Amino acid sequence: MKLMKKLLLLLIVVTFSCSKDDNGNGNPFLPNVAFDTGNLINTNLPQYSNLQFPGNSIVVSGFGVRGLLLANTGSGVIAFEQSDPNHAPNNCSAQSLNGLISTCTCGDGNTYNLANGLQTAGEGGYPLKAYRTETSGNIIRVFN
Repeated sequence: MKLMKKLLLLLIVVTFSCSKDDNGNGNPFLPNVAFDTGNLINTNLPQYSNLQFPGNSIVVSGFGVRGLLLANTGSGVIAFEQSDPNHAPNNCSAQSLNGLISTCTCGDGNTYNLANGLQTAGEGGYPLKAYRTETSGNIIRVFN
């Protein structure tokens, strides 16, 4: 009987220690913004056609906090928030792209690898905020 009570107590503790927060990195700078690109991103269109080739990346404005960074890694298309995760969004926090490398334009030297979202240089320690993607033919859906 004592064993049963201990197991029940353990089950209760484990159940209530779980979190619904799927942000995972606890980043205080980037809020969760609900969005869904639907069928807007079509790689047959000129503005998105670079995503047909591995190693290419593009910026998609109008979604997320400051926009989206999309990259073809060779094994699929991944998406990240365009705002630098290591400071609050401001006029210079949108990142520029060069292949699979993104760089903050604030002059702090923050750079990130779009293959994995990790910071490769600069200040802070937060990785890029990742968004979910689904690919169906030439349509890439990005959502949060």
